[in-house]
Amino acid sequence: MKNINMKLAYIATYPPRECGIGTFTNNLFKSMLDGNANQDEENEGFVVALNDNDLTYKYPEEVKSIIRQDHQADYLKAVKYINLSGADVCILQHEFGIFGGQSGVYILPLLHRLEIPLIVTLHTILKTPSYNEKAVLKEICKMAQKIVVMSQKAIEFLTTIYDVPEEKIALIEHGVPDIHFNPEKSKKEFKLESRKVLLTFGFIGRSKGIETVIKALPDVVKKYPELIYIVLGKTHPNVLRHSGEEYRISLLRLVKKLQLEKHVIFLNEFIDEQNLFKYLYACDIYITPYLNEAQITSGTLSYAVGVGAAVLSTPYWHAEELLAKGRGRLFNFNDSDELAKTLTELFDKPEEIKELKINAGEFGKKITWPKTGEKYVALAEKLAKDVRLDITQKEQEPDLLILPPFSLAHINRLTDDTGIIQHAKFGIPNLKEGYCLDDNARALLMVLMAYREMKDKRALELSPVYLSLYSLFQNPGWHL
Repeated sequence: MKNINMKLAYIATYPPRECGIGTFTNNLFKSMLDGNANQDEENEGFVVALNDNDLTYKYPEEVKSIIRQDHQADYLKAVKYINLSGADVCILQHEFGIFGGQSGVYILPLLHRLEIPLIVTLHTILKTPSYNEKAVLKEICKMAQKIVVMSQKAIEFLTTIYDVPEEKIALIEHGVPDIHFNPEKSKKEFKLESRKVLLTFGFIGRSKGIETVIKALPDVVKKYPELIYIVLGKTHPNVLRHSGEEYRISLLRLVKKLQLEKHVIFLNEFIDEQNLFKYLYACDIYITPYLNEAQITSGTLSYAVGVGAAVLSTPYWHAEELLAKGRGRLFNFNDSDELAKTLTELFDKPEEIKELKINAGEFGKKITWPKTGEKYVALAEKLAKDVRLDITQKEQEPDLLILPPFSLAHINRLTDDTGIIQHAKFGIPNLKEGYCLDDNARALLMVLMAYREMKDKRALELSPVYLSLYSLFQNPGWHL
């Protein structure tokens, strides 16, 4: 049976932006298009890429539209492009922090206006979300025809916390590039042939728990002085933006304090997949020492299992599932002593390391990107055939792109030295009506949003006026 010819639209971060979601989307894009290479008909697609903080990137040709994270109008322009493109299915990658607005709310107007079936891949599902995080994710799930997750725990959370019907959810494992290297040759290329190699890779931040591994090393190094621990990856961009290299510096100080300079290497790079896989094949043991259980998906862990590495991990949600059935070993959060003991045991018994690698490798064959891409293609084909959205019956929403440009003119008229007047007759403030707390609170939020979006200096000047009145109302003895 021939596959139908689909046109697919993807919304996500995308290379060359250095982002795990972007790497995932690039692999998904290629695997879904290549999935029909031997068929009479092939799929085609394009990407709507998300930029962060007004940074620009030199995108490949498949990127046809760009959304600046905090610019609401860009989301509406993008959905217009998608609806006019002839795309059959839209695939959205969702992660808190890549969409603008509180808890990523800016993505909702785009999805409300989407006129084709929607598949949403959820990379993070919070067990204890804030009110806004829960509301936004529930709304996204309502609009999606299918929701893709990568673990059973994710299904449990969606059904019990977010009230998503289980039949709407599809479990598709995180894909792994089908890249292979010879372990001995990889070690030799990196001049590691005489070393026992531990590896952790991915964006660096305090939640990664790298200090747990470093603290475990002195006991292991006493018996195995040839041991080396490689930490491969840049500091996470959000961490770098708010805290700089504070965490990395603290790790370097810890290494010096424990006199491990000859046994720990930090490679501050975001490397391509070919070189990343060389490091994975060169390592003896891969470690993910995250500090708490709240990790529903880990692409780095999937990669390590996918190449057949011997993996040690703390028992976060994804690790408990992925490393079951002898595919890896777990150690307790923040437990350097247990980790040291486990490492020593494994190096004492190399046959156990070999068994871990065999078990992981067998499972890894099932989650290569070609296989994962086929599952997404099958899901999209079914939606393209079965889902017929009746656009004429959809609630028509105003086109925000034809609204006049934002202006503070009326707000200026309504505001005096005390605060904002609560009522007006057309454009004339009704001074008899006076002031109220909720209007001034809303005015404060509005001018702060206006300053963040447009850097309007007048908006910043108005904020202390509203804040002052708001503060005044907090005094129970004050009456206007």
